Amino acid sequence: MDPGADSDLGSTGRAAGAGEKDTPELYLSVLFHHGQLGLSYYDTEDYTVYYMPDTTDTCSLTLLDKALQELTPRAIVTSAKQDRSVAEFLRRLGDSAGDKPEVVLYPNTDFGFEVSKQRLLSAHLSFLPASLTETERLSYLGSSLPLNCTQMVRSLGGLLKLLERRRVGVELEDSIVGVPVLALRKFSLADGVYLDKDTYSALQVFKSELHPSVYKLASGVKEGLSLYGLLDRCRSPFGSRLLRRWLLHPTRSLGELMKRQEVVQFFCSPRNNEVLNTLQDCLKNIRRIPMLIRRMTLSQTNVHDWQCLYKTVYSAVCIRDTVQALPQSILLFREISGAFSDDLHYIASLISKVVDFEASLTENRVTVKPNVDPAIDEKKRRMMGLSDFLTDVARKELENLDPRIPSCSVIYIPLIGFLLSVPRLPSMADKEDFVIQGLDFMFLSGDRLHYRSERTKELDSMLGDLHCDIRDLETAVVTQLEAKVLERTQCLYRVMEFSAQLDCLIALALVSREYSFCRPTLTAASVIHIREGRHPLVELCAPVFVPNPTVSAGAAGKVKLITGPNSSGKSIYLKQVGLIVFMALIGSNVPAARAEVGLMDGIYTRMHSRESVSLGLSTFMIDLNQMASALNDSTGSSLVLIDEFGKGTNTVDGVSLLAACVRHWLRKGPQHCPHVLLSTNFHSLVQMGLLPQSPLLQYLTLETALDGEELVFFYQLKEGVCQSSHAANIATLAGLPPPLVQRAVEVSELYRAGKAIERVDRPSSTEQAARCRAIVDRFLGLDLDSPSVDLPQYLREEVLPSAGDIL
Repeated sequence: MDPGADSDLGSTGRAAGAGEKDTPELYLSVLFHHGQLGLSYYDTEDYTVYYMPDTTDTCSLTLLDKALQELTPRAIVTSAKQDRSVAEFLRRLGDSAGDKPEVVLYPNTDFGFEVSKQRLLSAHLSFLPASLTETERLSYLGSSLPLNCTQMVRSLGGLLKLLERRRVGVELEDSIVGVPVLALRKFSLADGVYLDKDTYSALQVFKSELHPSVYKLASGVKEGLSLYGLLDRCRSPFGSRLLRRWLLHPTRSLGELMKRQEVVQFFCSPRNNEVLNTLQDCLKNIRRIPMLIRRMTLSQTNVHDWQCLYKTVYSAVCIRDTVQALPQSILLFREISGAFSDDLHYIASLISKVVDFEASLTENRVTVKPNVDPAIDEKKRRMMGLSDFLTDVARKELENLDPRIPSCSVIYIPLIGFLLSVPRLPSMADKEDFVIQGLDFMFLSGDRLHYRSERTKELDSMLGDLHCDIRDLETAVVTQLEAKVLERTQCLYRVMEFSAQLDCLIALALVSREYSFCRPTLTAASVIHIREGRHPLVELCAPVFVPNPTVSAGAAGKVKLITGPNSSGKSIYLKQVGLIVFMALIGSNVPAARAEVGLMDGIYTRMHSRESVSLGLSTFMIDLNQMASALNDSTGSSLVLIDEFGKGTNTVDGVSLLAACVRHWLRKGPQHCPHVLLSTNFHSLVQMGLLPQSPLLQYLTLETALDGEELVFFYQLKEGVCQSSHAANIATLAGLPPPLVQRAVEVSELYRAGKAIERVDRPSSTEQAARCRAIVDRFLGLDLDSPSVDLPQYLREEVLPSAGDIL
């Protein structure tokens, strides 16, 4: 196969040009590397390129399989240098029945990141103004799709090459005419919920940090304070991995979420504690079944593998018996009762009858129990009686030896056989002295000489190599056992699948009980109604946490403009709402007294800036790209969280952009406007009347009060607009020197009044230099070795006040 040309994989391809010309076709490009799936496709019906941002997928490529079922592409293009999981997936795709897509392989260089980005810039994108420079085109594209998604950009490069090579849609046109691309649009799976990497970071769903001791973990990192770290109470590693996948792929499937919720609710009840503890004890014994099965297929199992498999199967039987006594109206319990078949009993009894675990641990190899194979039993009986028999043989051999030899023994050495062992006499100095008539010298070991006699040769021929024979026979029995277990691998895979789900849901229930989470009501309507909502992570760190409500539905305030001083809790409130919605979409209980959450199709955030050297964009440009994603892709069932948008540029420009974005959402109306929570310190947005009157728009603030000169935060949400940022009070609370704060207040008042700001009299540079010299001289004059010198006190009382005066 030439990877540089369009090629097919056996029967997986369809002839080029097959099908009707006027039938819309999809061309799909996919890349999978290090667990990240990048996907894009071209639809000839609307001449649009659809892209899916990098998404974590399993080695079985579950998400890719779902995408293929939804899209049914005509052709799939991927790299000739691909992960083994992709090759296996394409092989299964070729073996499947029905209409199969054509598989096209291109060299890996055609999927390079820079190559793909340049191919994207030079593509015939008719929606881009022709006058844009390359840098401007890059900035424009950065607002339409996430260019930091490496696998997605690479897949786009391969897709564009396929389109140009095949001249899709322009077969009869001149070569200078490019394949038309009228739009770039984001693609999401039918039940998927969109969250980009920045949203995961802003909501702190995951947070890796360095472990205090790099010797504790192979990677040197551990999970810090994060939602995943809070929820992960799983007893098995594959349960933890499934929980991570649930967090990476929230779902809008009401059936799947209800299935999870009913299990969590069952285990939240204290009367089910005993059942919960029993199941957890069983779950911790469930091992990595795919690894065990793979070792069986290679006949590489050891004693530990059989122990793990036996514990797994035995524990799975215990789980089934326990679950069968639980209410079968709960879907997962019903599935476990049916999926954990009698094959588990068969496998457990088979292992217990065949494998002798006690003897196996002693011999460090898999040994077989008695009464399994008569041939093995017979040879083992011979081995057990061999000691007394060899003693009798040695006694007879001694009668025929030189009288100078005081004693001898007959020993058995595997692979060598039976030998006569005699002590080395003082007269046996050289090798020539080892010769004994009637014996064949074999070797010297320590102070004993080993020979082969006629009698030992008879024993070899009569008894054979017993040890090796037994091992060979036992190996054959274990191979047969492996074959019988492999015939029933389907039930083992189901054990791991349902055990992982049960482990995750029990973990969610434990967290819900510990932190008083409530079961949310899920609805297909676009609604968020939260009573006494809390931030699940901040309340772990704060001695007192003030809960706040959220009501967003229909025409009742879907766009909320939140003002308030810094440190009043605006950002925490935004993240709190985002996390509650997110947790509801993974089937978990939520930190609230009551919650009703609609099935959101995406959560978009603009909460923090990040640097992007590879794209060469400014911080504010990246913020604009994040906002563009929320503007272009959000729907009436999306949640948009915006914190301090516009502060990275000129104030007038920032206010203008923010006002335009809010007006854009308000014009969409109740049905198409997303749920928007927006915090800002741009009070002029309200004071200058830049926003229209609309029932969709609601003004909120975080309550504060002045106690003399001190600002007191209540962290309580209420309707209204904050009229002052209280910057001076915040600065004082932050520890800035009072004279500096007072001067800032004076300058601010003069600036607002339009008056001239007079320069403050400051000491001359000569005076300042003299003061600095005096401080240094006093410090150098200290005797640091003297025990009477209190250096921290000196710095606090002498140096810092003087430094403050100078500054």
